[in-house]
Amino acid sequence: MTARVLVVDDLVANIKLLEARLAAEYFDVITALNGPAALDICARGQCDIVLLDVMMPGMDGHEVCRRLKADPRTAHIPVIMITALDQPADRVAGLEAGADDFLTKPVNDIALITRVKSLVRLKMLTDELMMRASTSTEIGLDALDPASVGGEGGKVLLVDDAPGMVERVKEILTPHHMVDNETEPEEALFRAAEGDYDLAIVSLNLKQIDGLRLCSHLRSLDRTRLLPILVITDPNDTVRLLRGLDLGVNDYLVRPIDRNEMLARVRTQVRRKRFSDRLRDNVQMTIEMAVTDGLTGLHNRRYLERHLGTLVQQATAREKPLSVLVLDIDHFKSINDGFGHAVGDDVLREFSRRIRKAVRGIDLACRMGGEEFVIAMPDTDAALAMLVAERLRQKIAADGFRIPQTGEAIEVTVSIGISSLIGRDDSADGLVKRADAALYEAKRAGRNRVKAAA
Repeated sequence: MTARVLVVDDLVANIKLLEARLAAEYFDVITALNGPAALDICARGQCDIVLLDVMMPGMDGHEVCRRLKADPRTAHIPVIMITALDQPADRVAGLEAGADDFLTKPVNDIALITRVKSLVRLKMLTDELMMRASTSTEIGLDALDPASVGGEGGKVLLVDDAPGMVERVKEILTPHHMVDNETEPEEALFRAAEGDYDLAIVSLNLKQIDGLRLCSHLRSLDRTRLLPILVITDPNDTVRLLRGLDLGVNDYLVRPIDRNEMLARVRTQVRRKRFSDRLRDNVQMTIEMAVTDGLTGLHNRRYLERHLGTLVQQATAREKPLSVLVLDIDHFKSINDGFGHAVGDDVLREFSRRIRKAVRGIDLACRMGGEEFVIAMPDTDAALAMLVAERLRQKIAADGFRIPQTGEAIEVTVSIGISSLIGRDDSADGLVKRADAALYEAKRAGRNRVKAAA
């Protein structure tokens, strides 16, 4: 793994030492001697992680970190504070400023490299999500600001079988989060997969199983692999802690637990989980918008063109029938001209609602564009397709379309063309073209009728 690491320190000797250690692991190292220079480098997107000295003249590390986390362009960049101060209050001050972790001078080489690798992996995942989610801004969705996501009120799964520690953790977290405790490792895995948690806190001193094995299981399951994990460990259990970080553990607390440090670390993990979830939701929404017609909620032409070919292949392979209906609202232009485009949109929405009610779950209903629609019906031969189409035509014509603005009902009719799969060499394009030709036959014959392709 390679990444661009920004080392920020006002002492050149300290920079050279960290630079040598990181370069030996093939990281690209960028350096800055003060806070303003570091902020400029980060704003220009030139680093993946920041190693930040706390004690610097002018702008100290805490202020640099606060500014990084307050800027939407840099808020997702992991920050590791490096300091000679090792008291819980010092760590809490850094965590409150937004730091992701702390390393105490003199820096342990293994701890440095393991922590950098762990946070860089997280940064790369976030970068990929942010890159995909950026499309959502271009199509009108709100841009996401990490600072807008809160870290209170999380749902936390605590996996610990020591009653005293469970009581201590609950006493600290319950005023701010909902905490469920599980003592059985297998049950904990099941609950984590089903419970929609924001964070799992796992003790490395479980009696029934190695806590790292449980962390490994959580990382290997699809439903829990993105769940943040915070482990609780003993001060002298450094080797297992480093192995946990290498497995993908997100954060850790060392016994005895400091109240403020636990609150700060849990808040950070919950906030990060929520931000990642919102990024994924935006990506999913972007995907859905790419294949969904915004006005009617039906699939759009792009989706039809991709999916109809698959339906044809499946029908051919299974030797099952497949029919396609092409529908066109009669005299739709006169509705737009006579009542306005807003009413025309209302008619299209109501028309789509009636289509959805008339077809089965396995059928594919799409808006081709304008007032033209397509329905693909698997396991449906020409005779059955004709019955469905005629029933839909009658339903459209019989019930007037009510205009919400005036309450007036206007008459709407539809012409429908039908085609069915005719052999192993038939294609999606052929089906649609034949149904479209049948549709024009229906229109030439006077509209408000159904015609099947010859």
